[in-house]
Parts: sequence; C-alpha cells; structure tokens
Amino acid sequence: MQIKETNLKDCFIFEPSIFGDERGYFFESYNKNKFESLINKPVDFIQDNEAFSKKGALRGLHFQEGEFAQAKLVRVTQGAVIDVAVDLRPTSNTFLKHIAVELSAENKKQLFVPRGFAHGYIVISETAVFNYKCDNVYNKSSENGLIYNDRDLNIDWKLSPSLFIISEKDKILPTLKELFK
Repeated sequence: MQIKETNLKDCFIFEPSIFGDERGYFFESYNKNKFESLINKPVDFIQDNEAFSKKGALRGLHFQEGEFAQAKLVRVTQGAVIDVAVDLRPTSNTFLKHIAVELSAENKKQLFVPRGFAHGYIVISETAVFNYKCDNVYNKSSENGLIYNDRDLNIDWKLSPSLFIISEKDKILPTLKELFK
C-alpha cells in the first residue's frame, strides 16, 4: 500500500498493491497496523457502511460535531465517484480548503478523511457502491453539513447540475459564511 499526501493536512490517498494473475487479482484493502503506521496516528474504526447510488446522486457535504466527530476511510467497490473533503478545522493551516478525488472500482484508491472535515461525493458512473469505515458512531443530534454548491468553495463536481440528484435535507445545508458566522 502506498500513501499519497494531499494538499489538506492529515488527509491522505491510499493506493493498494494489487497482485494479479490469470485468475484475477488480490489486494489488501485495509490493515490496521500498516494504516496507522502510514498516517502516524491511531484510528479505531468501529463501523463499516455501504451506499448504492445512481449517476448524479450527490451526498453531502456532511460531518458530525463534538464528541461524535468521525474520521472515515472511503472507497468505491463498483462504479466511480468524485469524492470531496473540506477542512473545517479553524486551527488547521488548510482551513476551508478542499480536495476532489476520483475514486473508482477500477483505480481502487481510498481516501482518509480525518475528524473535523466535511465530506461528500457525487456518482459519475451509471451506478456506484460506496464503502466507508467510521471511527465513531452516527449521532443524529451531532449531524451537520455544508451546502454542496457554496460559492466560496467552488467545487467542480464534474457533472452538469441538471444531472444532480440531491436529498431535500442536503439542499438546505448552510454555506460556509452561515456556518462560521
């Protein structure tokens, strides 16, 4: 497994070592000891989640606050997405910066999104299966988010907005200015 630093502090892309032959391929998608050694800190993932979505489905940008903040290790096992992480940690030197990474079943990349980040993705293939590990439980009262089309972020979602499929809840999330007033 190789680690690539992103332009966001503590946010990393992982690329697995893939071993293939005439039967197919094999790779280690997660190894706690290797993972923690690469990011140089302990992370105790306690829950795995999976979401199936159609092309244009935009989920996010979500985060949990306070004691229920979550770090996530995300990957795609079918299809492709544009995955976005936004640093919302006021003390970080990458505060309010974001990255957008294509994750796909083909490239097998994973993105580590630390606590204190907003996270979301849009499906760019016909369908996609999105998997993620979380280091904390979901808590509805700690749930928050950031509007996907915030002008200050100017995220390139790679699809025409006419193709977006967005939940009613995600359509009314606050802007950065509203979040940090």
